Amino acid sequence: MNLVTIPTDAILVLIGQPLPFSLRDAEGTLLAKKGTVFQTRAEVKALMLRRVQLYIDMAESEQHQRAYVGRLHALINDDTQLGQIAGTQMSMVDRNPVENIDLSDAPTDWLDLQSQAHSVLRDASSPHFFKRLEQLQNQLSQLAKRNPDGLLLALFQLSASEIKLYSATHAMLVSVICGIAVRDVLRWPSALENSVCQAALTMNISMTDLQDKLAIQLEPPAPEQRLQIDRHAERSVILLDGAGVNDPLWLEAIHAHHHVAAGALAKKPEGLRLARLIQRADMFAARLSPRATRMPSTSAAAMQASYFDENRQVDEAGAALIKAVGIYTPGSFVRLATQEVAVVVRRGRNTTTPKVAVIINREGMPTVEPLVRDTVQREYAIVASVPHREVRVQLNVPRLLELCR
Repeated sequence: MNLVTIPTDAILVLIGQPLPFSLRDAEGTLLAKKGTVFQTRAEVKALMLRRVQLYIDMAESEQHQRAYVGRLHALINDDTQLGQIAGTQMSMVDRNPVENIDLSDAPTDWLDLQSQAHSVLRDASSPHFFKRLEQLQNQLSQLAKRNPDGLLLALFQLSASEIKLYSATHAMLVSVICGIAVRDVLRWPSALENSVCQAALTMNISMTDLQDKLAIQLEPPAPEQRLQIDRHAERSVILLDGAGVNDPLWLEAIHAHHHVAAGALAKKPEGLRLARLIQRADMFAARLSPRATRMPSTSAAAMQASYFDENRQVDEAGAALIKAVGIYTPGSFVRLATQEVAVVVRRGRNTTTPKVAVIINREGMPTVEPLVRDTVQREYAIVASVPHREVRVQLNVPRLLELCR
């Protein structure tokens, strides 16, 4: 056998697609045959268990696969960014077009989705950037339509529980809640929904690395960091324009999303309407995420900050967001009249009466199985939000996601 190593990243970017080659260990033992489909990162990691490296046999690879591996190793050796390496995988493997991807039956690996967003948003200079961004947005859109409560729960939990991939998680959360508000509350045309979701996803693309650094940085931003923050909207527009984005509403929304003034949405041009919605969603999501220097706000406190504008008047965009995701959003923690602590799993009939799953009983002990409560019933009414830091229970997120359906 003519065995050559294959980087793990090359397998991870193929999740959900048939392998174009067989995988072997250092002795040539077959681990996964050609055509195998890995659905999650966990499956790949299980394959890697007790193995330092994976291999493929060049003798059984077709000519284009030889070229693929040669190109791949050249990129690795040149310290090419992961996004460009992933682009090489896509160009050499027969993948389905973005618009034909069907996620209706596929399990969602939320950590993989987070990593995918992280990879895409860090590499806007890649020639494959626009296609990969479309694929990411298409996946989020399908998830939001199929199970919006589950998507919100997963993203809010990711936002509140870790800060290493802050920029990507934040971008996804803002994009999703803007999309839900446009579709279910404001009822704007689908073209505007697509523009606002794409703009929200890429609003900070020129400072993705900096955002991740600031999330774990104990010191205030340095002067050069502050300058990058101040100019990021303009620089993001330039980056996206260079990457082939030609939607004027998308670009205008990003350019104005930190400077658009308060006021009725109907009186604003379309681009500024999108910018205002993104601005309020950005503020809301940022307050929910921890930093090295502060703890996250509760969902209710974050919503209150977004609900009122700079003049302490009700903000139309902020109000739309509250109607879309609720005062107590899926993934947030609440205390019930029974003194039980629960996690919100589904939005309810109105913004204050969601479906919840009890995770801590009235004696302060974790429940063996989440107990579903409907807070529209007086005995299970919500009496307070509970900060994320006060809940020291390991959540069974897959089980909670089942309750979201």
